[in-house]
Amino acid sequence: MTTGIPGLDSAAAIAAALVALGGAAALLYRWTRSLRQFRRRIGQFFDDWFGVEGRPGVPERPGVMQRLGSLEEKAADIKHEVRPNSGGSLRDAVDRVDARTKHLDKP
Repeated sequence: MTTGIPGLDSAAAIAAALVALGGAAALLYRWTRSLRQFRRRIGQFFDDWFGVEGRPGVPERPGVMQRLGSLEEKAADIKHEVRPNSGGSLRDAVDRVDARTKHLDKP
Protein backbone atom coordinates (compact mmCIF):
# COMPACT_ATOMS: atom_id res chain seq x y z
CA MET A 1 0.00 0.00 0.00
CA THR A 2 1.38 3.35 -0.96
CA THR A 3 0.27 6.88 -0.19
CA GLY A 4 1.52 8.36 -3.42
CA ILE A 5 3.98 10.56 -1.58
CA PRO A 6 7.45 9.09 -2.01
CA GLY A 7 8.92 10.65 1.16
CA LEU A 8 6.06 9.41 3.31
CA ASP A 9 6.27 5.93 1.79
CA SER A 10 10.02 5.81 2.54
CA ALA A 11 9.46 7.02 6.15
CA ALA A 12 6.75 4.37 6.68
CA ALA A 13 9.03 1.63 5.35
CA ILE A 14 11.90 2.78 7.59
CA ALA A 15 9.57 2.95 10.61
CA ALA A 16 8.26 -0.55 9.92
CA ALA A 17 11.82 -1.87 9.62
CA LEU A 18 12.81 -0.18 12.90
CA VAL A 19 9.79 -1.68 14.70
CA ALA A 20 10.63 -5.13 13.32
CA LEU A 21 14.28 -4.79 14.40
CA GLY A 22 13.23 -3.55 17.85
CA GLY A 23 10.85 -6.49 18.28
CA ALA A 24 13.54 -8.93 17.19
CA ALA A 25 16.02 -7.34 19.62
CA ALA A 26 13.49 -7.58 22.49
CA LEU A 27 12.79 -11.21 21.67
CA LEU A 28 16.51 -11.99 21.52
CA TYR A 29 17.05 -10.25 24.87
CA ARG A 30 14.32 -12.35 26.52
CA TRP A 31 15.77 -15.57 25.14
CA THR A 32 19.30 -14.74 26.28
CA ARG A 33 18.01 -13.71 29.72
CA SER A 34 16.18 -17.05 30.04
CA LEU A 35 19.33 -18.89 28.97
CA ARG A 36 21.42 -17.00 31.56
CA GLN A 37 18.93 -17.89 34.30
CA PHE A 38 18.91 -21.54 33.20
CA ARG A 39 22.72 -21.61 33.16
CA ARG A 40 22.83 -20.10 36.67
CA ARG A 41 20.39 -22.73 37.98
CA ILE A 42 22.39 -25.53 36.38
CA GLY A 43 25.53 -24.11 38.01
CA GLN A 44 23.81 -24.03 41.40
CA PHE A 45 22.69 -27.63 40.94
CA PHE A 46 26.24 -28.76 40.17
CA ASP A 47 27.59 -26.78 43.12
CA ASP A 48 25.10 -28.58 45.37
CA TRP A 49 25.83 -31.97 43.81
CA PHE A 50 29.62 -31.82 43.87
CA GLY A 51 30.05 -29.45 46.82
CA VAL A 52 31.93 -26.19 47.13
CA GLU A 53 35.36 -25.74 48.65
CA GLY A 54 35.70 -23.22 51.42
CA ARG A 55 37.21 -19.84 50.68
CA PRO A 56 37.77 -16.75 52.83
CA GLY A 57 34.46 -15.77 54.37
CA VAL A 58 32.55 -18.71 52.87
CA PRO A 59 32.40 -22.10 54.61
CA GLU A 60 32.86 -25.35 52.73
CA ARG A 61 29.67 -27.13 51.57
CA PRO A 62 29.99 -30.88 51.07
CA GLY A 63 28.45 -32.46 47.99
CA VAL A 64 25.49 -34.83 47.86
CA MET A 65 27.55 -38.02 47.79
CA GLN A 66 29.64 -36.95 50.80
CA ARG A 67 26.47 -36.08 52.74
CA LEU A 68 24.88 -39.43 51.80
CA GLY A 69 27.98 -41.24 53.03
CA SER A 70 27.73 -39.38 56.33
CA LEU A 71 24.06 -40.34 56.66
CA GLU A 72 24.86 -43.99 55.96
CA GLU A 73 27.50 -43.96 58.72
CA LYS A 74 25.01 -42.44 61.17
CA ALA A 75 22.36 -45.01 60.18
CA ALA A 76 24.85 -47.83 60.77
CA ASP A 77 25.61 -46.44 64.25
CA ILE A 78 21.90 -46.27 65.06
CA LYS A 79 21.35 -49.80 63.74
CA HIS A 80 24.18 -51.03 65.96
CA GLU A 81 22.55 -49.50 69.04
CA VAL A 82 18.98 -50.77 68.51
CA ARG A 83 19.79 -54.41 67.80
CA PRO A 84 21.14 -56.88 70.35
CA ASN A 85 24.78 -57.76 69.75
CA SER A 86 27.76 -58.49 71.99
CA GLY A 87 26.32 -56.65 74.98
CA GLY A 88 27.52 -53.16 74.20
CA SER A 89 24.42 -51.78 72.49
CA LEU A 90 21.64 -49.71 73.99
CA ARG A 91 19.24 -52.58 73.30
CA ASP A 92 21.41 -54.96 75.35
CA ALA A 93 21.46 -52.48 78.23
CA VAL A 94 17.65 -52.18 78.15
CA ASP A 95 17.33 -55.97 78.09
CA ARG A 96 19.66 -56.25 81.12
CA VAL A 97 17.67 -53.67 83.07
CA ASP A 98 14.43 -55.41 82.13
CA ALA A 99 15.77 -58.77 83.31
CA ARG A 100 16.92 -57.26 86.65
CA THR A 101 13.63 -55.50 87.33
CA LYS A 102 11.37 -58.33 86.18
CA HIS A 103 11.42 -59.94 89.64
CA LEU A 104 10.20 -56.68 91.20
CA ASP A 105 6.91 -57.04 89.34
CA LYS A 106 6.04 -60.39 90.97
CA PRO A 107 4.27 -60.21 94.37
